Amino acid sequence: MLKTLNTKNSIQAKRIMIFGRPGSGKSTFAHELHNITKIPLFHLDKYFYTSNWMQRDYAEFMKMQQEIVNNDTWIVDGNCTKSFETRYSRADLCLYFNYPMIVCLWRVCKRLLQNRDHIDDRAEDCPEIVRWQLIKYMWTFEDRVKDKIAALQAKYHHVQFIEVNNNAQAKSILQSIEA
Repeated sequence: MLKTLNTKNSIQAKRIMIFGRPGSGKSTFAHELHNITKIPLFHLDKYFYTSNWMQRDYAEFMKMQQEIVNNDTWIVDGNCTKSFETRYSRADLCLYFNYPMIVCLWRVCKRLLQNRDHIDDRAEDCPEIVRWQLIKYMWTFEDRVKDKIAALQAKYHHVQFIEVNNNAQAKSILQSIEA
């Protein structure tokens, strides 16, 4: 059911949904994609959380997210699996970052040592931390989303869906995107 990337053709999209397990490079890719296309970029963590990783009221978060996807152009980076359909139904392109778990685990831990200030993907006063909850979420992500992905693909045929499994594929997509 997952589509593979044909890099012989350029990708044309105005509304791009990016999701995947933590540590897969979603935010970094979204930042690079934004720099290439100049399409407005929205990181869901900035809306889902308030300071100190406290979750925002869900109805308020959904209202904010709906306002984002009602725009003509956007790149939305983030998971929030309960609201996949809100984004997917309006997207032209959906990129599922499904890197190997060990790569993601390494990257999640590596974040603690890196300066990622150039990527503004977190809410105010939400420092980079690694909790057991995040590791568990990362480890079980694919099992939790596979049925949702299949249902969305069956319902919304207009959305180009691409599973990204490594850096070479991500780079190829960036090269195929038309600004």
